[in-house]
Amino acid sequence: MSLGSKLAWDDTVLPFQLDHADIRGRVARLDGVLSNVLKQHDYPTVVEALVAEMALLTALIGQTVKLRWKLSLQVQSDGPVRMIATDYYGPTKEGEPARIRAYASFDPDRLTDAAPFEQLGKGYFAIMIDQGQNMTPYQGLTPLAGASLAECAEAYFAQSEQLPTRFQLSFGQSVEPGVGEHWRAGGVMLQHMPKASPFAKGDEASGADGLLHARDLVDGEDGENWNRVNILLDSVEELELIGPQVTPATLLTRLFHEEQPRVYDLQPVTFGCTCSEDRVRQSLSIYSAKDIEKMTTDAGRVTADCQFCGAHYDLDPKTVGLEAAKANGNA
Repeated sequence: MSLGSKLAWDDTVLPFQLDHADIRGRVARLDGVLSNVLKQHDYPTVVEALVAEMALLTALIGQTVKLRWKLSLQVQSDGPVRMIATDYYGPTKEGEPARIRAYASFDPDRLTDAAPFEQLGKGYFAIMIDQGQNMTPYQGLTPLAGASLAECAEAYFAQSEQLPTRFQLSFGQSVEPGVGEHWRAGGVMLQHMPKASPFAKGDEASGADGLLHARDLVDGEDGENWNRVNILLDSVEELELIGPQVTPATLLTRLFHEEQPRVYDLQPVTFGCTCSEDRVRQSLSIYSAKDIEKMTTDAGRVTADCQFCGAHYDLDPKTVGLEAAKANGNA
């Protein structure tokens, strides 16, 4: 296998459908995206693992939504890792990559030697969709539950969307010949088509903490199809998910050949941040001159740092704020 062929499916999401079982899905492989996300910060390994898992979930979920603008995933908790936030920006033009960015906020003094998910305490997992101007933003959330962020996402779809959903993920630090140690991630997302039972009741919930589980939403033939495909997915090996030897299409054939998977076009993804000086100025335009004065450093500047990409903005306080915006005709 050549390096070129490997790169052809790194940092991509492959949509597919299992027509017989009425199930759709995605296969994602992230490599350079994770490297670019994580190199912006000096995270401890347990935090890097959580960010890697969240970025992989974002790639899989984002590709399933027809976006005009962006999809965001967010975790808030009272544990050592207080927040994880990711954004997925859909392609603006045919053939362009989708863009992903991510960051985490944590208390280094409270981190432990426990598993990454145990660095989260009580809190919630949220999905937000912003489809741009003149469109109502959507937000749904579910309590943190289970033993992974993937299980939280499954609970979200069962509870908030009543859509049976399954994630099988693999991620970790990889060493390849000629390449330094870096993070790689791969995963499969399965989701029953929306006709699945929309009438599950709370007292039927079998998931963690009394939340609905995918199995609570399907029965009869749909339930049999869902169980069969999930058993097939259970047979996947971590190295098959994370690559780099097995292409996404080959992986689908290995797992679901009897289901006759139908694949669609690969969607490339890349690291991308939307911050800019103009956006910083816009965010400061609501503040009065007195507020801007309080933000001004001893050096006589107003500064801002992007939490996602680490970009640093250094501005003259006379050029920002409400009064400056009005003077420039922008307010």
